[in-house]
Amino acid sequence: MPKLKTKRAAAKRFKVTGTGKVVRRKAYASHILTKKASKRKRNLRKSALLDSTNTKQVERLLPYM
Repeated sequence: MPKLKTKRAAAKRFKVTGTGKVVRRKAYASHILTKKASKRKRNLRKSALLDSTNTKQVERLLPYM
């Protein structure tokens, strides 16, 4: 069986923690930041864990994670 290719777009967006959980960046932090509150922008800087409903999809995109 041939090697599976990693989807590079997904590899740039998701990282795996030591315990095997998937970490993602938060959305809505790239532009139109003037109308967003400082507290909201500060919370958008932090990374978040991927929801359990989406982990199977990401594992399919990243076969060697």
